[in-house]
Amino acid sequence: MPKNTPMGVTEVVDALRQSIVDHELPPGSKLRETRLAEEFGVSRPRLREAFGILEERGLIERIPNQGAVVSRLTADQIKSLFDVREVLEALAVRLATENAPPGAWDELRERFGEPAETALADNDLNFYVESVNMFRHQSFREARNEVLSQSLDVLYDRSRVLIRRLVLVPGRAKAGMLQHREILDAMIAGRAEEAEALKRENIRSARAWFSEYAKFLL
Repeated sequence: MPKNTPMGVTEVVDALRQSIVDHELPPGSKLRETRLAEEFGVSRPRLREAFGILEERGLIERIPNQGAVVSRLTADQIKSLFDVREVLEALAVRLATENAPPGAWDELRERFGEPAETALADNDLNFYVESVNMFRHQSFREARNEVLSQSLDVLYDRSRVLIRRLVLVPGRAKAGMLQHREILDAMIAGRAEEAEALKRENIRSARAWFSEYAKFLL
């Protein structure tokens, strides 16, 4: 969190968003207007404007007589997010396969090979999470569809904490690594529809793992 540094509304939104998705402000945390306005060096009306944007993105909710709190997702809401992610992320993979230049996926495919295996053997889950994030961001970028990218950014913000928790479930990271290898192989070969179908299966698999371990993840 910044200290006493004047910021614009967009900067406040970005700073609070990052704190929420990084779990520095966990679900249920109360956002205290007076303290935050002082930290960001903004007026309370400007801070409330930032709160409004975060509320639209589903990251916070404003409760009458209680103020703003970080949103806490229910199991049903999380399953709904998986359903939408399955469609949109798979679409992004198909478009990215069709639009990306030759060689665009080679570095990622190499990363998901021996380096990922070594990282998982060393229990370095951060390497796997970073690799998936790189895949996701490059897919969104190469899809070259601004509306789709913006929609996926909102979904990812709401899902990010859960994704990091799900990786901790024994076996999930290895399964995800193998699934991403298959997806990337199809993308490198230019098989866009196959890559799309494999990405759908990847998201459905993650949803199934969540359903099995939901009581430990929420």
